[in-house]
Amino acid sequence: MSLTIPASVPTTEAATSATQKSNRELIEQAMRHSWFPVARSADLTPGGTPQPATLLGSQLVVYRDGQGRASVASRRCPHRGADLSLGKVHDASIGCPYHGWQYASGDGLCVRVPSIEDQSKIPPKAKLQVFPVEERYGLIWTALEEPIEPLYRLPEWEREEFTWLQADPLDSPVGVAVTVENFRDVAHFPFVHQVSMGPTPEVVEPLQVSREGSHVWMFRPLNAGTGEWAGDGDCEMQYHCVAPGLSSITYDYAKLGRRVVAGFPSPISFEHVKIFWGVANATEFTGAPIEENLRLEEMVYLEDIPIVENNHPREVPWDAEIEEFSAPADVFTLNYRRAFLDLARRTEETLRARDTAE
Repeated sequence: MSLTIPASVPTTEAATSATQKSNRELIEQAMRHSWFPVARSADLTPGGTPQPATLLGSQLVVYRDGQGRASVASRRCPHRGADLSLGKVHDASIGCPYHGWQYASGDGLCVRVPSIEDQSKIPPKAKLQVFPVEERYGLIWTALEEPIEPLYRLPEWEREEFTWLQADPLDSPVGVAVTVENFRDVAHFPFVHQVSMGPTPEVVEPLQVSREGSHVWMFRPLNAGTGEWAGDGDCEMQYHCVAPGLSSITYDYAKLGRRVVAGFPSPISFEHVKIFWGVANATEFTGAPIEENLRLEEMVYLEDIPIVENNHPREVPWDAEIEEFSAPADVFTLNYRRAFLDLARRTEETLRARDTAE
C-alpha cells in the first residue's frame, strides 16, 4: 500500500495562523532563526587564521581570538568592504587586511583605526555585525537572526560523557531537509549500503515513531549481520532528528556501551549544504576506537552521496509543487517534515507576536 502525503498538510493548530506565506518562505525564515554549525572547533586556534563561512547566502568570518573566544561576524569590513577572513586575529579583536581597522570580538565595535592619531575619535557608529555563538559537539554554531529555540541538547547525550571526533565536512548540492531525510531513511539500505552494511532485508518492519515539537524519535534493533560492523554484535539504535538540521543515531550495545554518529547539515543556500558530521564514543565504550568508527561511518556517507546529489528536486517540495508518493517505511521522514513545518509556523507566530508587542 502506498500513501500520498503532501509535505504541505497542516499538522498543528499553528498551521492555520500562517497562511500569508508559502511553506518554503516559512521554512527559509525559520532557518534564519535557527542554529547551524559554521566551523569545527579543532580548526580554530587562539589568535589563528580566521576562516570564511557561508550561511544561507550570508558571508561570514569565524575565528578564535587570542583569549580563546570563538566569534562569528560578517565577513565584510564596514569601512571599505574588505574580506575579514584575510585579516589578522588579535587578543580580543579581528583586524582588517586593507586598512587595519580592528573590531572587538564580543560586540563588534571598532576599537582601533590606525590612520587616526587620536583613537578617541573613532567614528562612534563604526561597528562590525556579529552573530551569537555556541560551541558544542566539537563545532562552532551561530544563527543569522535571534534564535527561536535553544541549541540542541539531546538527553541521550547528556547521561554520560562522550568524546567527539568531527569528520572533514562534505559539500553537497542539496537542501537541509533532503540531507536529513537521507540520513534517517531506512528503506534504501539494501540498495545503497551493500558494502558497508552487508545484506539487509528489503521489507521494512512497522516503524514505531514519535514526535514532540521539533524532535522525532525512533527505536530500532540492529542485527549485526555480515557488514563492516558484524563484529560488534547486536544493539538497539535510537534515531533522533531535531528540526531543522540535527540527525543522529545512538547505538546502545549490551556489552560494548554506547556510541553515536550525527550529521549537522548547514545551509550554504536553500539547495546547497555543507555537511558537518562526526562520531562520539561514550567514555566507557569498549568497542572499536573512535577513529575506526569514523572510518566506517564515512563509508556510509560516501555511498549515499552519488545517489542523493542526483535527486530531483534538490530540496523537499514544501508546497507540494512536485508530486511525491510515500510508503509506510517513510513514516520517520514524514514526521521530520511535519516537525520542520511546525517549527516554521511557530517561528512565524513568535515573530508576529514580537511585532505586535513592539
